[in-house]
Amino acid sequence: MFLGLDSSTQSLSALVIDPASGAIVKEVSVNFGAAFPAYGAPSGFIPGGKDGEVHADPRMWLEALDLAFAKLAEGFDLSQIQAVACSGQQHGSVYFNDTIEERLATLDPAVSLVEQIPAALTRATAPIWMDTSTGAECAEIAAAAGGSAEVCRISGSVAIERFTGPQIRRFYKQDREAYERTAVIHLVSSFVGSVLAGKSIAIDHGDGAGMNLLNLQNLDWDDALLDATAPGLRAKLPPAAASASVAGPVSRYFVEKYGLAASCQVVLSTGDNPSSLVGMGATAPGTIVISLGTSDTFFAAMEKAVTDPQGFGHVFGNPAGGFMSLICFRNGSLSREALRDQLGLNWSAFDREGLAATPAGNEGNRMLPFFGPEITPRRDFSGPVRKGSAEFEAGENPASQVRALLEGQFLNMRLHSQWIGEKAELIRLTGGASQNDGIAQLVANIFQAPVERFAIANGAGLGAALRAADALGHDLAELQAVFCKPAEGSRLEPEAATAGIYEGALQEYAALLGS
Repeated sequence: MFLGLDSSTQSLSALVIDPASGAIVKEVSVNFGAAFPAYGAPSGFIPGGKDGEVHADPRMWLEALDLAFAKLAEGFDLSQIQAVACSGQQHGSVYFNDTIEERLATLDPAVSLVEQIPAALTRATAPIWMDTSTGAECAEIAAAAGGSAEVCRISGSVAIERFTGPQIRRFYKQDREAYERTAVIHLVSSFVGSVLAGKSIAIDHGDGAGMNLLNLQNLDWDDALLDATAPGLRAKLPPAAASASVAGPVSRYFVEKYGLAASCQVVLSTGDNPSSLVGMGATAPGTIVISLGTSDTFFAAMEKAVTDPQGFGHVFGNPAGGFMSLICFRNGSLSREALRDQLGLNWSAFDREGLAATPAGNEGNRMLPFFGPEITPRRDFSGPVRKGSAEFEAGENPASQVRALLEGQFLNMRLHSQWIGEKAELIRLTGGASQNDGIAQLVANIFQAPVERFAIANGAGLGAALRAADALGHDLAELQAVFCKPAEGSRLEPEAATAGIYEGALQEYAALLGS
């Protein structure tokens, strides 16, 4: 059997898969806010940070790791697990002094993790992906490295506030003495993996590419980006390595305390987005994942590391080899719910009244569907922009407004994913809104590709378990065929008659966006 862990923003979850039976045989979760209220982080991070700072306490993650394993061991023989891999929220960073290796290597099973590791921290809290305090640092890195386009060409992304490199630079500028004492900088994923392995493990290409530090061509830390970030940084980073690499056997701590076998192997960790690519069965080019949530995300496997010339999209390593793209659209359900409330509708009306009652293409009525600042494209919209009939522009006719919003969202998604150069052969749709038949059919029509709906609650954790099995010799494609199945009867085919309509609508939308 194989164990996958996912250390997300709000919780640590774990699941065990049994390839022989094709089943998930054990699953547990620890909600940080509920389990550890003493840390004052009800949503998994410390609220009230100044100037956009969003940090979390690594001690909380250590306590969660102990609690998760205690739950896993209840009525279950953990010695059956042959390998474990971890997924973690991307971009967050944890900082240690030169005692960390000895502490990891000599963990005492009679004492908790939180009593043994935190003394090695040189930074009491860890900046996470939500941190937006590093705007100045992003500009400094870009200027030193030859401009934003050059940073994007090398690393797969322009310098981004929430990425690890700018976080490290801010730490260096604010507390140089603590930075000098720092011997090892881990990502959230590699931190948890290092605790499991009882030693510092490498940072995989999937998560490492979300740092603004990895060169996508040679898959090593890039000297120009390192120098632009902070002095002596290469010596503080673990090496970069392929996701399928085996770090070694699990720490004696977990063997003696929770009953894992001494032969259980620790596979390198990766980020939650690359891990979700695995868990959604989308590691081969042609299958695209669209997740509809507070923000909508679009990700897909790529054979080559093609970067977004506009700098909106990102390129990470694909845990199965090659690369993956990721594009985030801030105005996801934020916009859908804003219009729903504005018109006094419910979600069923978004299907019945908004789509069934209006024609494909919406008779030329178009909307830029942004009810607030957007990151793809980067624009500060105070509200939606409408172009069409006088009635439509006035914000009347609820059905037309709903269709315009939804068509605008997916036309924007299609427009800003063209740089990837991969044709959508299949779309796997997930998230709450994916269960709406009208929305799912609209996605199929705009992209002219079949849509399958997924209801996997923990795609990142499942991806971690699948990676663990793959690293020990199981065939990943065969595992995905078993564990990554769409909901029964969820497939929708594109309506061929709408292909020409949405080709024209895409041009009209692009013109409106550029006006």
